[in-house]
Amino acid sequence: MSRRWIQNSNRCSDEYLDGIEDFIEFARRHNPGATRIRCPCRRCNNTLWETIENVGFHLVRNGMIETYSIWNLHEEQLDHASSSNATRMDSVEPIVDPNDQVMDIIEDVFPFASTNINHEREDDVPTPIDSAEFEQYEKLLKNANQELYLGCESFSVLTAIVELMHGKIKYRMSNLCFDYFLGVFKRMLPTDNCLPKDHKHTQKLLNGLGLGYEKIHACKNNCMLFYKEHETLDTCLICNESRFKMTSQNRTTKIPQKVMRYLPLKPRLQRLYMSTHTATDMRWHKEKRVDDDVMRHPAEGRHGKSSIERSPSLLLILEM
Repeated sequence: MSRRWIQNSNRCSDEYLDGIEDFIEFARRHNPGATRIRCPCRRCNNTLWETIENVGFHLVRNGMIETYSIWNLHEEQLDHASSSNATRMDSVEPIVDPNDQVMDIIEDVFPFASTNINHEREDDVPTPIDSAEFEQYEKLLKNANQELYLGCESFSVLTAIVELMHGKIKYRMSNLCFDYFLGVFKRMLPTDNCLPKDHKHTQKLLNGLGLGYEKIHACKNNCMLFYKEHETLDTCLICNESRFKMTSQNRTTKIPQKVMRYLPLKPRLQRLYMSTHTATDMRWHKEKRVDDDVMRHPAEGRHGKSSIERSPSLLLILEM
């Protein structure tokens, strides 16, 4: 039975209404005697239970979840055990050792260093490595192999830092809040633990991974950036606002009124192409796109192709 009706945006069409009737009949047949079933509409999202009649109304009003093509939450696995089991297997995230993930990150950042050390043969010509870069590599490798505390097998120093910083960014935690919880964790752990004491020291340990940002001073009123030819100016050319805050005369460093953090694009694109985990996806537009009049991706559509053709810079990025 085709279920293309689920993606039909016209919920008043005969195809969509017939599809809802098929689903209701399916739900009645596989849930005999049940007065309520999970509602797969976009609002209830299979988390709320409704009467079968209300489920029909919800599907007309809100539409069905577009990805819910195998009705495993409505006992379809009894009829299609193999397909539903495959679906459940795909939905389970594989268990990955966080320490292995961190080592993969280091190898992505320093591919030449890891190749020279681990895979050098007699017929290989070693790739020259910058001494400062190699020093960063050794520092990260040391933290990746060092236990968080004596006897800890689950986390290395670098793994713990990466996990904590990931949580900080994901849940938008302020630096002060991060410092507080980092101090609490440090006191909870054994006294010989190697966890950094605050956010500043955590950032220092992660500097070797690269992909940092540039701080560019900006006008308080967003008139201009003190950048390139304007880098030495102390006042805004448009509103004459001072570049720096008023501080005591004894202070040696000046505090800017506003700072913009610039994330350079070029090194980030280079990292995506250097990593074995993302390089294949970055080359998809060049190597995997099929021209058979069937649209499988927005880039294969008429508007997608025309936008790429009109933008040589975009084509360069996609096919770099």
